[in-house]
Amino acid sequence: MSFNAKPLAGLKVIELGTLIAGPFASRICAEFGADVIKVESPDGGDPLRKWRKLYEGTSLWWFVQARNKKSLTLNLKHPDGLAILKQLLADADILIENFRPGVLEKLGLSWETLHALNPKLVMVRLSGFGQTGPMKDQPGFGAV
Repeated sequence: MSFNAKPLAGLKVIELGTLIAGPFASRICAEFGADVIKVESPDGGDPLRKWRKLYEGTSLWWFVQARNKKSLTLNLKHPDGLAILKQLLADADILIENFRPGVLEKLGLSWETLHALNPKLVMVRLSGFGQTGPMKDQPGFGAV
């Protein structure tokens, strides 16, 4: 490894995240050399693009959280969009997602499905109150 090589170089990360938690986690991966592909919805993309302070129509937060990433728009509610995502995940190393609990499962992307597609895939799930338990459906944001 050369002195200039970054520790996560060679890793492929797929980000299914919006606003802060998911994009922050994948940004750290990108800063350490991972190839990060951010998947955004076709209905305006990540809301972070227009969140709070804007510079020429784009959020300053967006410039920070999206740096060093590639971005792709996919409609995950359409079979073609899901098929493309599955192709990306088939050779990815890490999936980072911060949907509300149960969203991936509703899309047909349970851990069992993803593991069968790519046994080496590491899945990072970020939510305010976890994936199970009495508060799992509560939003977790801000000063929680």
